[in-house]
Amino acid sequence: MEKGKSKFFIAGIVPYIIWGTMSIPLRNLKGFPPQEILYYRIFASIIVVWASILLFRKEQLQKDFVHFKVLPSGKKKRLLLLTILSAFLITGNWFTYIYAVNSVSLKAAAFAYMVCPLITALCGFVLLKEQLTKIKIIALAIALISIILLATGSLYEVLWAILIASFYAVYIILLKVIKDVDKFNLLGIQLILSGAIILPGYLMSSGPFPIVTSFWLHIFLIAIVFTIIPLFLNAYALVGMPSSALGILIYINPIVAFAVAFFYFKENIDIHQLFAYLLLLLSIVIFNAHLLKGMIAKKV
Repeated sequence: MEKGKSKFFIAGIVPYIIWGTMSIPLRNLKGFPPQEILYYRIFASIIVVWASILLFRKEQLQKDFVHFKVLPSGKKKRLLLLTILSAFLITGNWFTYIYAVNSVSLKAAAFAYMVCPLITALCGFVLLKEQLTKIKIIALAIALISIILLATGSLYEVLWAILIASFYAVYIILLKVIKDVDKFNLLGIQLILSGAIILPGYLMSSGPFPIVTSFWLHIFLIAIVFTIIPLFLNAYALVGMPSSALGILIYINPIVAFAVAFFYFKENIDIHQLFAYLLLLLSIVIFNAHLLKGMIAKKV
């Protein structure tokens, strides 16, 4: 592995480990409507991110502002369009995921993050001309087999999973395309735009303002640990990794979620599901074999 590449690989893995454990705080908030959780998750994230930027990152914010001002008109419009589109995509991913969990099925929601790496790798190959070696194609084929094993055969659930996955896959591609902008500042702008997107729904359908202390403790936990940190690391990893490699790491999410369900929530799992998840793990190892080999060699 090239010097310094391991930090991008680690930054790529950590978000999916974090997101895989998100069922724990969400289960503690199951008494609250899911849209309320989403509204306050975004609002709390905006507060924390912009407090951090204004307190500790004013200089970088000014640099980005100067950089934006000197861009040619065409590049300004392109950057604005990509930023707005990326905010729409991540908000759409959050909304469709919550809807699937509550109104479609948990299987559809989980299935989405098994389909997502295939879509991300395909988009990276088609849109960004990222190369897929034979070993990576083999890894994707193994992942596809595991997906087929876990699929229920319900077209409705599969379509919802593809919709959720497509939002996130294209979001990752856009992050790869947006360059020369501080990733934390970009996240701050995306969150403001996400807040603007959900604001009409909040004003029209939001219930009474929550006053339960535990609700706000969990909301800020979700905002900081399960939103800001992983999204920033996700964007940072894309600086040094192809989107196809980062896309395949999404498989860590359902694997960790499976472990949480089995070991923490004591849910039953059958042999065929266990076999499918082990295949997913194998596909991750094969797809990132050169990165893992480099990390091991560096330590030795």
